[in-house]
Amino acid sequence: MFQRTTAVDKILQLNKFVRGVQGGTSAGKTYSILPILISIAAKTPLTDISVVAESIPHLKRGCIKDFKKIMVDTGRWVDARWNASDFKYNFANGSMIEFFSADADAKLRGARRDWLYMNECNNITFHSYMELASRTKQGIYLDWNPTNEFWFHEELMGDENVDFIIINYLDNEACPDSARDFILQAQKKAPTSNFWDNWYKVYGLGLVGSLQGTIFEFTQCEQIPQTAALLGYGLDFGYSNDPAAMVALYKQNNELYIEELIYSTKLTNNLIAERLEALNIDKQYYIVCDSAEPKSIAELKQLGWNNCIGTLKGADSIRHSISLLQEYKLNVLSTSLNLIKELRNYKWATAGDGKSTGKPIDDYNHLLDGLRYIALKKLNKKTGIINLG
Repeated sequence: MFQRTTAVDKILQLNKFVRGVQGGTSAGKTYSILPILISIAAKTPLTDISVVAESIPHLKRGCIKDFKKIMVDTGRWVDARWNASDFKYNFANGSMIEFFSADADAKLRGARRDWLYMNECNNITFHSYMELASRTKQGIYLDWNPTNEFWFHEELMGDENVDFIIINYLDNEACPDSARDFILQAQKKAPTSNFWDNWYKVYGLGLVGSLQGTIFEFTQCEQIPQTAALLGYGLDFGYSNDPAAMVALYKQNNELYIEELIYSTKLTNNLIAERLEALNIDKQYYIVCDSAEPKSIAELKQLGWNNCIGTLKGADSIRHSISLLQEYKLNVLSTSLNLIKELRNYKWATAGDGKSTGKPIDDYNHLLDGLRYIALKKLNKKTGIINLG
């Protein structure tokens, strides 16, 4: 059931052409802006509204999913009015809400609209914003998690036609108890390390944090080139709290292409084997796994995955595998949402004085551990340091 929250009321008070909504996790940014736009579309005939995110997978998992739920909960949804191929909903009064990605160049330079909503706009370029904003007539909503300052703070904030608001989980009475509990645990941990202090500042309070120390730079791609060579797979075992996580690694010239294949908890080895079969994983390629799980590796071999092997962890193997990957340009398939999240949050750990420890944080690393394993097998040149056979 849709619940009107304090966040909705605060956002409704914004009235300038550009309306920036900065907020933490579970603040209800999307779940506040979408119903406002739905109400505008329903009450104002012939209104065109565009909802934009960095990629179609992000839209499907986020705004489109939330849009459908809000429409159903408020009794507005009509199946026949949803165009699943164009991601467009047509209202009875001639209004329309469309969803498209910021990488769709034709859409960026396409028809004008009345209202624009850019979701997680810090992951979208300022150039894309300008293309869309210049073709918008009535108003623009922007939202983001403030992991660091970006073009909104640098180019828009303070302008006379720009509104700005900060919201957090306390403004969202519909925040799930589990999310609230996690944020409160982070608040308790904040005094213990720079990582948790920054996390709580950004995702708990909705304040601008620091993106310092991010380990990998990467770009997103829509597909893996047919000419890219498959090197193999990396698998990190998990079960209850941590997910089983698997990636495929491809190489073309001095570029690597990475695809997320598995990211799920409660997977037994039998279920992992079933996933491998369903994914049509080629058994001639190595699946390099955490060598701390010899029993799991043996079970996968018994289930027919004979090229499932353990990575041998030599001295300083984590830093070495990171260095190997940093030698290449990393391209990540845009559908690999969990991998993208890990890459954006995987950082060098810092000591109490804020200086780097030279070691990565032990978090946001399930898929990245699998990536490191296959990198050590197929990219390693220093065989004297780590010998994988």
